Amino acid sequence: MFKELVSFFKGKNLIDEAFEESLTMLQKDFEMFKAVKESLRNSDSAEIKCDVYKHDKLINKYEREVRKKVLINLSVTGSTFLNAGLVLVSIVIDIERIGDYTKNIAELAKHHPQRLVAGSYEETIKKIETIVENKFPAVIEALRNSDEKIAREKMEEHKEVSSTCDEILFSLIKEEDKNITPSEAVTIALYTRYLKRINSHLTNIATSIVNPFDRIGFYTKVED
Repeated sequence: MFKELVSFFKGKNLIDEAFEESLTMLQKDFEMFKAVKESLRNSDSAEIKCDVYKHDKLINKYEREVRKKVLINLSVTGSTFLNAGLVLVSIVIDIERIGDYTKNIAELAKHHPQRLVAGSYEETIKKIETIVENKFPAVIEALRNSDEKIAREKMEEHKEVSSTCDEILFSLIKEEDKNITPSEAVTIALYTRYLKRINSHLTNIATSIVNPFDRIGFYTKVED
């Protein structure tokens, strides 16, 4: 164990390395999201312009590396980097889950090879997609620069996306748009649910920039 600690720690700042790997993971998520969204919404072939499953495996590998480096660093330095280490271990869980949901969208694209047109929900879903897609680079920038202003702006978008996705789901259940086929209804329902969850995990990451460790994942202002 001692040799392993020396080989990993000597000449390295493992917390910095783990942080950079977290940013790389999130960038991979972004690449996956853009590719699967393009396939589901704008392609009639179900072709995805990136290897989603390869990206997902890489993200999982990075998650293990982050955990390992945080553990080794804390074993050597004690509480010096405790807060940073706990935050990193927390956010890589959110980053990994985003990868899982983008993989779910890839499965939708595979089984719904025709371009998904959302009928009366089309413009609303486009708005949600834009918010979520723009949130990726904003959260990456906020995380890299510890930018609380950007993080708060992205946190404020959470409620709108969440409530809008729920409204679409409940409207589909009530069959309010009679022109939508059962296949389209199922696909739209799942897609908006995955968009909602991706948005939630991105928001969780944003909270890590603004809130203390015990408030990560809480979107309201800290009052106590």
